[in-house]
Amino acid sequence: MQPVRGTHDLLPPEFRKHSRILNVARGEIERAGFEEMATPLMEFRSVFDRTLGDTSDIVTKEMYEIHDRMGEGNIVLRPEGTAGAARAVMSNGLTQSLPLKYFYQGSMFRYERPQKGRLRQFHQMGVELMGVKDPRGDLEVILLAWNIFNALGLESRVQLEINTLGDVESRNAYRSRLLEYLSDFQNELSQDSQIRLQKNPLRILDSKDPQDKEITKNAPKFSEHLNNLSKEFFGRVLEGLEAFQVPFTRNENLVRGLDYYCHTAFEFTTTELGSQGTVLAGGRYDGLFPMMGGPLIPSVGWAGGLDRIAMMLEDILMPRPYVMIAGSDPLMASALKLADLLRHEGFIVDMSYQTQIGKALKYANKISALGALILGEDESQSGVITFKNLDSGDQSTVPQGELVTYLKEMKR
Repeated sequence: MQPVRGTHDLLPPEFRKHSRILNVARGEIERAGFEEMATPLMEFRSVFDRTLGDTSDIVTKEMYEIHDRMGEGNIVLRPEGTAGAARAVMSNGLTQSLPLKYFYQGSMFRYERPQKGRLRQFHQMGVELMGVKDPRGDLEVILLAWNIFNALGLESRVQLEINTLGDVESRNAYRSRLLEYLSDFQNELSQDSQIRLQKNPLRILDSKDPQDKEITKNAPKFSEHLNNLSKEFFGRVLEGLEAFQVPFTRNENLVRGLDYYCHTAFEFTTTELGSQGTVLAGGRYDGLFPMMGGPLIPSVGWAGGLDRIAMMLEDILMPRPYVMIAGSDPLMASALKLADLLRHEGFIVDMSYQTQIGKALKYANKISALGALILGEDESQSGVITFKNLDSGDQSTVPQGELVTYLKEMKR
């Protein structure tokens, strides 16, 4: 029995890393006034067809479709989080409750060739700041990401790359210039990019095809087609990053092919994960809600890959527990009661179900327990418990009523 190709089990060592990332993220994000929410794993395909477009790889190649026997329409497993969050705002009548500050986390699904850091079921966390058009909104969400990497001790191992896509006017001017440039290479582009050339040439800049990359290397730069408004917007974001001493690199090749993106685009990258070097990416997407049939709601956000960030963390060890050992089956209930008492006092107590003391102590040593709490027949009759310090080998007899105080004193 094997897991489905492109999926993997999150066993305790890796799950502890995911938990660590999410606990740190929740702390930073809640202090910034963001609230956690969740959308269904399933959405109608139209949510993504409208937003990601019929020329994106996600829509044309990567979405998992579900055959719905209830006849409710084309349903897919969500490939990303932003469109679902925007759909939730519209479905729940929240467009008049702006601004909205959301945090989410969960599984996403894309049908693609599995490789290191790229899975068919992957785990993301993300933030969305909806209803804020000020560039300080862009700055805030970038700072949130930076603070999370700092709190995880990864700030020296990631690099913030940032660019601007300008406003609609700037984008349209650039689109015309880019189309003019790419038309000279029409027959040399990949088959997918030849289709995109007619429908959305900006998406060619997202192409992973080596020949496309070579062609776009000398393409016109977005920065050459920015109007004053766009330059001012981006300048304020960069000034804010400098004021908060967040190091960044201007990357003019960093673009978003989707039409609803504008102004700021950014990524946190690393050199430690090979070709899958982007660990968190985001930007401003003012055009998303109108594309979904809703009102204009200026928004900005990001999504981070938990699987990739976890690959950068050192192993996280479980806190060392105590092991409760009962010397016989009839004493198991009394031992469990004592273990439960200690757990309520904040101690980590692993219950051994092996009544042979020697084997139980081997288990305690195997899991690097701090000590063994042994309740045998003699201890039970005398109202005491034997405590064996597994670091020093010392052994003590402690009245059961004083056990909590004894362990607290030892901890100090």
